[in-house]
Amino acid sequence: MAVETKTISVHSEGEMNVIDITAKIDEVIRKSKINEGIATIFVPGSTASVSTIEFEPNLVKDMKNAMERLFPSDIKYNHHETWGDDNGKSHVRATTMGPSMTVPFKDKKLLLGTWQQIVLIDFDVPARKRDIVVQLMGE
Repeated sequence: MAVETKTISVHSEGEMNVIDITAKIDEVIRKSKINEGIATIFVPGSTASVSTIEFEPNLVKDMKNAMERLFPSDIKYNHHETWGDDNGKSHVRATTMGPSMTVPFKDKKLLLGTWQQIVLIDFDVPARKRDIVVQLMGE
């Protein structure tokens, strides 16, 4: 069993920015010495998540609208009283979605469905660089 850990970076515009990172994960797997196993994709921090989606513009809009209905921007979040950074909604959304996921791969190819892409969802308010840890385990 081998383990390899890499970090990839993306620029995020913040405010529910959904970024397709599938190609970056593919590249990490292609360059690794591991042929078959699992890829754990993890975003450090408490205001972003990693998930899968059919990455097309209208579904991305639907996702943003659903998050706004579930966790509205215009309500009071007590977290704002702690730091004054107006991102309580970002923390709640990210906590609900979770910071990581695991995807199997074989013959250096992710075993995703036809319409399934891996995405980073940045719920935080400011634009920023986001690092994503990719850990491969396998043979």
